[in-house]
Amino acid sequence: MRNTLTRQLVLAALFAALTAVCSQIQIPLPMIPINLALFAVHLCGALLGAKWGALSMAVYALLGAVGVPVFAGFGSGPAVLFGKTGGYIIGYILCAAIVGLLSRRLGFTFPKLCLSMAVGVIVCYVFGTAWFMAISGLNLATSLSYCVLPFLPGDAVKILLAAFLALRLRKPLQAMS
Repeated sequence: MRNTLTRQLVLAALFAALTAVCSQIQIPLPMIPINLALFAVHLCGALLGAKWGALSMAVYALLGAVGVPVFAGFGSGPAVLFGKTGGYIIGYILCAAIVGLLSRRLGFTFPKLCLSMAVGVIVCYVFGTAWFMAISGLNLATSLSYCVLPFLPGDAVKILLAAFLALRLRKPLQAMS
């Protein structure tokens, strides 16, 4: 039991770190940068499950909130977390939980993982875009043009790669327990 808890805590910490690294691999855009963070979030949810995936992303968000430069562009602090991109960062917690929950309920196959990850992204987009609109005062159409539409092709690729890797990594991670 204790060994399993230690393993889960270590994996949650590793996925928080992976998300921090993936957040730095970015293409800057005027309002919201494109980065690889959601790739790590998808892997985290699929491999750790809803509870530990959400915990891992909460650790990521809290690290950034207290000043560790883990957000895109080495950003950190409450101003970033509660700023225009903060809803997406909080959305990572929801996304990981949804991917973890749905992948367990639907089954661990490539199409079902892709579906789970797509639903997770939608929830992250809804939460993040609503937050962005509240902070920026922009309307829905403008917010979607800044916050969703430019990201759809890249997020589709991230989902495909994350689902592929999750299928490859699941058995080795389970064998470690």
